[in-house]
Amino acid sequence: MKSLQPKIGLRSAIFLVVSVIIGSGVFKKMAPMADQLGSPIWVIICWIIAGLISLAGALCTAEMSSLFPNSGGEYFYFQKIYGKFFAFIYGWSSFTVIKTAAISALAYIFAQSFNSLIPLPQWGSDASFLGIALFQNLSIKLLASFLIILLTLLNYRGVEFAEKLSSILTYLMLLGIIFFVLFGVFSTKGNVDNITSNSLVKHVPSGMNLVKALLVASLGAFWGYEGWNNIAYIGEEIKNPKKNLPLALGIGTLIVIFSYVLLNLIFIYILPIDYFIGLNSTPNKIAAVEVAGQMGGILGKTLIAVLILVTTLNSTNSSILMSARILYAMARDKMFLNKAASVHPTFNTPDIALFIQAIWAIALVFSGSFDQLTDMLIFAAFLFYGCTALGVIIMRIKEPQMERSYKVIGYPFVPTLFFLFCIALFISTILNQPGEAIWGISLMASGVPVYYFLNIKMESPSGDSI
Repeated sequence: MKSLQPKIGLRSAIFLVVSVIIGSGVFKKMAPMADQLGSPIWVIICWIIAGLISLAGALCTAEMSSLFPNSGGEYFYFQKIYGKFFAFIYGWSSFTVIKTAAISALAYIFAQSFNSLIPLPQWGSDASFLGIALFQNLSIKLLASFLIILLTLLNYRGVEFAEKLSSILTYLMLLGIIFFVLFGVFSTKGNVDNITSNSLVKHVPSGMNLVKALLVASLGAFWGYEGWNNIAYIGEEIKNPKKNLPLALGIGTLIVIFSYVLLNLIFIYILPIDYFIGLNSTPNKIAAVEVAGQMGGILGKTLIAVLILVTTLNSTNSSILMSARILYAMARDKMFLNKAASVHPTFNTPDIALFIQAIWAIALVFSGSFDQLTDMLIFAAFLFYGCTALGVIIMRIKEPQMERSYKVIGYPFVPTLFFLFCIALFISTILNQPGEAIWGISLMASGVPVYYFLNIKMESPSGDSI
């Protein structure tokens, strides 16, 4: 069977980490976070805490990636630590909710941003089936679906082309962020008092209520940081992966944390916290676009909308590129549709896996809103992120002699604290957002009968998986 080949160097790997993380969350999630916390200082602290926690998770992933630099990332090393069943449930969960929902949400916010520049036809209906308004915001959903199809076709044509597109878009994205921050710093519309003034309409929580509010608000912040582990999925396609994978994860995540804190400081400097709280009741509006409009009127709104188009296009492209490798790895192990293990003879890409991923991502676009998709995927993702951190500890105990080109800084405290936080976030979501939790658990649990069906097929006399 034809295998994937290493073509990506360190600089490109760092750019892929940055490009897959910086998508839509930092531009849109200010409103729900402000509504939960009521304090600009706590919003900034929440972004910093979420960034540091994400960095801890990235460092844990880096150690695991240095041990097992193969396509599939967690799916591959979960087999080594927890066994085939748990690895399959992770891969299935990534396919049904975690990675495909990320692609869907990114494409959705791209379409929303495009709509703010060039208004789309007002197609659709609020009629719902089983609580899902399939045709609500239909024109936005159609454009998001078109983007997924287009970028899937580009990735089908080759990882080198997709990576080059990502590098160009990342340069444009970082330049746009720098320009936005500088424009905000020197804007006459800003007020330093906005950074220290709490809400006049929303009570600022304290004590355990503050802890609860921070956990709920962190779902938004973690969506902003989602994707830091994706680079591990293309381990086989990175040159010198034992060295370059950990470096790309650490450097890329630090660049994102710094960018996010600067952007949110500008948001709050320009507009008071109560403005963002009010914005939370209008989900089709984007916080960053409103800030840019305050700074530069129509021109400002246009420029930030273009920046969001670039970032979401870039992040969607990188997510499609990397996430399909999970399906490829599963199919190669005969734990998914056999055809998903196909590698295109000319383009050397997992062609069938890419198209299967695209079909389900489009289905998710029609299933829910941006915030529903992101809360659902973060809930599911952090359960497995915690298992990665626990896996670092297990492998240190079981296989202390294995070669590790990178070891987690602050072991065992960093992986232990990260694991405990993941459990707390998982429980908090079940208690505070049961709807998203039920959807996420249902999609993950749907993999159990599929797993046993596939195993029965493999053990049958014909021996063929579907």
